[in-house]
Amino acid sequence: MIFTSQSGITDARRRADWDDWYLGHLTAMAAVPGIGSAQRFAALDDGPPPSLAMYSITAPDVFDSEIYLETRGMGPWKALIDARHYKRNLFEGLDVAPSVPPDAILLVADRAVPEPALPALTWLRTVGLDRSTPVRAVAVLADLPAARHLAAAIGGPVALYRPITRRYGAA
Repeated sequence: MIFTSQSGITDARRRADWDDWYLGHLTAMAAVPGIGSAQRFAALDDGPPPSLAMYSITAPDVFDSEIYLETRGMGPWKALIDARHYKRNLFEGLDVAPSVPPDAILLVADRAVPEPALPALTWLRTVGLDRSTPVRAVAVLADLPAARHLAAAIGGPVALYRPITRRYGAA
């Protein structure tokens, strides 16, 4: 299963401090039993949530564990989180979150139904938490031109994210 947390902060001047805090948060999240990987991304364009964190989890009961409940959340940043961008979703369709190398691009497209059927896309169905979208397509592209090309082929709203951290936890 894939767990995503999308967010942004209201004070752009604090971005570097938030990014530093998030490194420790990802490390802590990847250490939670049942969370196999954690990686964070930044949106390339205005519009989508500026930050996306993506985790591999074994099952929804991870969210009920004491260690997860102590680790989760935005900690000291809660007051600065932009509510317009804060979305937490649980998806099925992949057992492990895609690995996104440093130079690659993560494409994300939220839709009401899976469309179009393109080989590069993996469609995930929302099964828990905020359920801000019924389905989400993800694809890992080698570079920005390839990502822009696929985004144009898909049409409609598409978000492109670049990795801003390495992948923590299992490979």
